[in-house]
Amino acid sequence: MKNTHPFSRRSFMRLAGIGAGALTLSSVWPAWAKTKPGKKLGIALVGLGGYSSGQLAPALQQTQHCYLAGIVTGTPSKATDWAKKYNIPQNNIYNYQNFDSIKDNPDIDIVYVVLPVSMHKEFTIRAAKAGKHVICEKPMALNVADCLEMINACKKANRMLSIGYRLHFDPYHQEVMRLGQQKVLGALTSLEAANGFRWGSTPTWRLKKAMSGGGSLMDMGIYTIQAARYTTGEEPIAVTAQQEKTRPDLFNEVDETVFFELEFPGGFKAQCKSSYNNNWSSLKATTQRGGFELSPSFYYNGLQGKTTKGPLVYQPMNQQAAQMDNFAQCVALRKPTRVPGEEGLKDMKVIEAIYRSMDNGGRRELV
Repeated sequence: MKNTHPFSRRSFMRLAGIGAGALTLSSVWPAWAKTKPGKKLGIALVGLGGYSSGQLAPALQQTQHCYLAGIVTGTPSKATDWAKKYNIPQNNIYNYQNFDSIKDNPDIDIVYVVLPVSMHKEFTIRAAKAGKHVICEKPMALNVADCLEMINACKKANRMLSIGYRLHFDPYHQEVMRLGQQKVLGALTSLEAANGFRWGSTPTWRLKKAMSGGGSLMDMGIYTIQAARYTTGEEPIAVTAQQEKTRPDLFNEVDETVFFELEFPGGFKAQCKSSYNNNWSSLKATTQRGGFELSPSFYYNGLQGKTTKGPLVYQPMNQQAAQMDNFAQCVALRKPTRVPGEEGLKDMKVIEAIYRSMDNGGRRELV
């Protein structure tokens, strides 16, 4: 069926740092990876869906430290179109069967996994074994166990792993991190975050639990979990959640709207929600001496913010270009990324606790 709503997930987001872990790298790197600062690193996009075509590939035309060097796709027509559009050599085009031979290609330094969530673990591990550094799109994996496998595989291969948390590179969200963590306007007294859009009628892999791991919580709610974590600078210790479902025929496998409370050490609680039935994009905090907010807050561009002292105004920028450039610099200079695999793991621990609360009710502690 055709999606009758004018906004797709990606178009909705389009219209519209501080790390949580470190990866220690040894000095045993292949010669080609010891890149001198200034040389652009090659990125191969694995999966040429809407995010790759609408955001990542265009962003790679704006990057300073990396470029689109290769692609991995199971659709021959896409391979032909992309090769022509982006001047990609035939030797740098792979499919899912011959992907492992990418290990012999010195043009490709980084693999960006942009596939359904159920495929993140497999291709992250295969990329690491092929000697490539990895960016994995969020959510990192279907569950905590898969996240741990991915982290351990990259460490074993001595490859860096980063998760596609673009907002860590956006100046509005960096300011939110500063205001909240440094208590610039006093300690937080409340925090509310909401993210969602109204899904039309098109069934996709995102509505299949085996492929997505869940619905709006995995897709949209992860942004609000991130916002609560990096605004407070703390990790949740417990959650309480409930869901609402108005279209069970469409969302028969995954959650539609989820309301959840994150409890932090000391008793502070953040109120969050995600939805496939509401157009939400906001982050609002009150503090002892005022407050701050972003609305819209989670789009690719067009963010707006203010504090009780006045508006927040930053020059337009490309979040994805900044994200990929930063990781390329981390690889070239052998320094930790601010959004390592451990960051994705922490979000998945929260998500699993939220689903436990939804299933059985009541407060659930993180394990």
